[in-house]
Amino acid sequence: MVQLLNHEGEFAPTKEHQVYEDIIRGLRQEDFLKFYRDMARIRRFDNEATALQRQGQLGLWVPAIGQEAAQIGSGHAVGPNDHIFPSYREHGVAITHGVDLIQMIKMFRGVNHGGWNPHETKFHLYAIVLGTHTLHATGYAMGLRFDGKVGTGIPDNDLAVITYFGDGATAEGDISEAFLFAANHKTPQVFFCQNNQWAISSPVESQLPVPIYRRGEGFGIPGIRVDGNDVLACYAVTKKLMDDARAGLGPALIEAFTYRIGAHTTSDDPSKYRDSEEVEYWKRRDPLTRFETFLRKQGIGQDFFDEVEEAGNKLATEVREATFAMPEPELDAMFDYVYSDPHPVIEEQKAWLKGYEESLGGHTSSDQGDTPNYGGTR
Repeated sequence: MVQLLNHEGEFAPTKEHQVYEDIIRGLRQEDFLKFYRDMARIRRFDNEATALQRQGQLGLWVPAIGQEAAQIGSGHAVGPNDHIFPSYREHGVAITHGVDLIQMIKMFRGVNHGGWNPHETKFHLYAIVLGTHTLHATGYAMGLRFDGKVGTGIPDNDLAVITYFGDGATAEGDISEAFLFAANHKTPQVFFCQNNQWAISSPVESQLPVPIYRRGEGFGIPGIRVDGNDVLACYAVTKKLMDDARAGLGPALIEAFTYRIGAHTTSDDPSKYRDSEEVEYWKRRDPLTRFETFLRKQGIGQDFFDEVEEAGNKLATEVREATFAMPEPELDAMFDYVYSDPHPVIEEQKAWLKGYEESLGGHTSSDQGDTPNYGGTR
């Protein structure tokens, strides 16, 4: 397993990881500070979103606490023109590519179906159905190869794709199909698995007889395991493999070995299936604490950490205020964007709902108290 920062926050790469050490030594102090700032801010955002869901402002939230190093490190390693296909937990990757985080809140609130613009950010919409997006990513990567966007040596021309998924998704057939097509077409692509060790309530050892990073071998896709709580290792490994993909060396698989500190989603109770000692063990390996220790050993003073905390609180306040200020979505929106052309069944359902609302005297069901008031103003 590639690890550059040990658990005590010391930069201690081994000789066999020299290529990754060289990548990190090419970074500047401001890059390290950016990594930490993004990790801390996205955790503060994550906690605020969880609180909003508990208060009835969101229908669901998918926390990523404990996985910040894997997401921030890999996210910053992706080039500005590369394309990212996330699953539904990659909030940290999103923040590294300029996605407006309030758009995520809107999606989990039911205001839109994923409101950020994937053409501007190169960060595609969240995929709620497990595994399907890996096929989308592979198809896109195949298109890049067919269009001559790989291996030319021209920086502005060559592109690559990265797709994120969890350990549980590797049990889906879509993942294997994506591996097959990627290998056969030598796509410019990195498969990034965040192994947080739990597929909802199923432990990873009950799902897989071999380590995840070896899952691609049978298809001809090389794999590597990285310490998913080491932001520098995640950055360096992803940077190298994305560069290799753009150069035409084909797909690769990264397994980031990390841990999901919180629940699978806010509808989950992990205390029903996880031992508290296991959780405490991983809390002591918190990626933020490890990287903070590293920065302090580099001479970074308390003023920086105070500034980051203030920035995180400011972000949380902005998210909270924006959430409570959101109007309720128009009911027609749930029908108008299902198909590109009119559909008789959709039109029938739309007419039924309109009649039902009129039967209530013009009041919506949330006015009657049947559902949570997501508007926050009534």
